[in-house]
Amino acid sequence: MSSYQKRSKDELARRVAQDIHDGAYVNLGIGQPTLVANHVPEGREVILHSENGILGMGQAPAAGDEDYDLINAGKQPVTLLPGGAYFHHADSFAMMRGGHLDICVLGAFQVSATGDLANWSTGEPGAIPAVGGAMDLAIGAKQTWVMMDLLTKQGEPKVVAQCSYPLTGIGCVKRIYTDLCTLACTPQGLRLIDAVPGLSLEELQRIVGLPLAAADVAAN
Repeated sequence: MSSYQKRSKDELARRVAQDIHDGAYVNLGIGQPTLVANHVPEGREVILHSENGILGMGQAPAAGDEDYDLINAGKQPVTLLPGGAYFHHADSFAMMRGGHLDICVLGAFQVSATGDLANWSTGEPGAIPAVGGAMDLAIGAKQTWVMMDLLTKQGEPKVVAQCSYPLTGIGCVKRIYTDLCTLACTPQGLRLIDAVPGLSLEELQRIVGLPLAAADVAAN
């Protein structure tokens, strides 16, 4: 019988941060992705961007040190590193649309095996859509990574053969970081990068319900 433990939200954020290269310009989306700022490896320069007009964000402020005039796109107080700047929303979107970001890390409702992204609406009657800058980021960043739980609260996989929710972008997601595994989206489908200890490829395929290429298969 399989015995494995899910990554905590902080462990997942640390896993994402581990793969961000030195000198990268990175947008962190609303929700779980904001935690990545707290786990950038020491000595690695990562320039964090927020779509409301910040470049050079640091870790979350300590309790009592919050400045609510300095917030990210999710209205959370943030810190600004030396050399950081804040600027007009339009300039921020020009950065996003102009290909100036190396990576964006976004949350998602669904991601398809070939990298289609659905993260702004479930399409349900009465649901409040949350477009924000996700569409601009998904096609504007050089790489789009998704950070999310692998399963919904109802136990349904969020990685699917084809998205049933309204799409944010087509074929834009390169990597999916989840509480159970890290996956690469390729034109041939999903490739396993890593999984939590104790979780086999066979068990993971059963959970996801899709074929997964083994981790030792060369990436596209």
